Amino acid sequence: MLTKSYNVVTVMSGTSLDGIDLLHAKFSFNAKWKFQIFNFETVGYSENWIKKLKQLTKFSKAELKQIDDDYSLYLAERISEFIRKHHIKNLDFVASHGHTALHKPAEGFTYQIGNQQIVADKIQHILICDFRVQDVEYGGQGAPLVPIGDKLLFSEYDYCVNLGGFANISFEDSKERIAFDICPVNIVLNHYVSKLGFNYDNKGEIAKSGNVNDLLLARLNSLDFYRLHPPKSLGLEWVENAIFPLIDSYNLQIKDILRTFVEHSAFQISKFLNQEETSALITGGGAYNLFLINRIKELSNCEIVIPSDQIIEYKEALIFGLLGVLKKENQINCLSSVTGAIKDHSSGKIFRPRN
Repeated sequence: MLTKSYNVVTVMSGTSLDGIDLLHAKFSFNAKWKFQIFNFETVGYSENWIKKLKQLTKFSKAELKQIDDDYSLYLAERISEFIRKHHIKNLDFVASHGHTALHKPAEGFTYQIGNQQIVADKIQHILICDFRVQDVEYGGQGAPLVPIGDKLLFSEYDYCVNLGGFANISFEDSKERIAFDICPVNIVLNHYVSKLGFNYDNKGEIAKSGNVNDLLLARLNSLDFYRLHPPKSLGLEWVENAIFPLIDSYNLQIKDILRTFVEHSAFQISKFLNQEETSALITGGGAYNLFLINRIKELSNCEIVIPSDQIIEYKEALIFGLLGVLKKENQINCLSSVTGAIKDHSSGKIFRPRN
């Protein structure tokens, strides 16, 4: 069991392309896991990087390899700047999620860019990364990975729901942690609101002004994914193939697309939050979409808890730091009950800087 505290910098980039989340925290264990957050920030992507990251599924293997190399160097620069800016000393390691380029667990394949030896070399610190690959090799979904952190750091809540590019949920069921992706959220909302010149729909005001298209809503709710039993996960490819063409076929105004998709997301999420006298911790950028949150509250029976901004925005980054600690200690950080892998395991790669 853990005999020391760990001083960690964590790096996270999600499918919503909000930017690179960087967080400095300390983890310690004394009967239960505890954390202390010191510094955090999000570094926005340039327009060039946003364009590339949106198109990752369309590049050839050679092109993707070059983007991976470039992104690894870019990530190393951002990490080094963060360490210098906040005068971080006595750092044990950096834990990095990278950025998901391709995710096809049914084909035994997942690929995150930015998880290369060159990052450790450039930052001159141990890098613990690439947490998904081993799980997929063990027959798992490689996602979601955050539930181990929900279990160890946020056990006072019955449900933990993250509203990022995708909505995912985790909870205890018969002494097992169960978790899965529920539905797309910001990856779709941000895609359509960008056509109006915005990065996101502030507080959901544009969606609120629109009307639900009942035919589209019914089609969305009847997609095959929602009939699958967990473990299950979603990726950008599925959204591009199943969601965007369906929505576009209705030729609706943007405000009506947003209103309909908020209703779809709220309906899918609330299906799992209907047990009374329970609580759900809501995090991720979608927690700021007040219209979406209110629709979830109206459709749910449990108490919806919105935490501090630092937990809303950086909970995933925080938990990937914990995954790094668990990997360093060779403890389980990936749960088969969540991903469907053949066994619980300690996932990730450790790169030590070369001189």
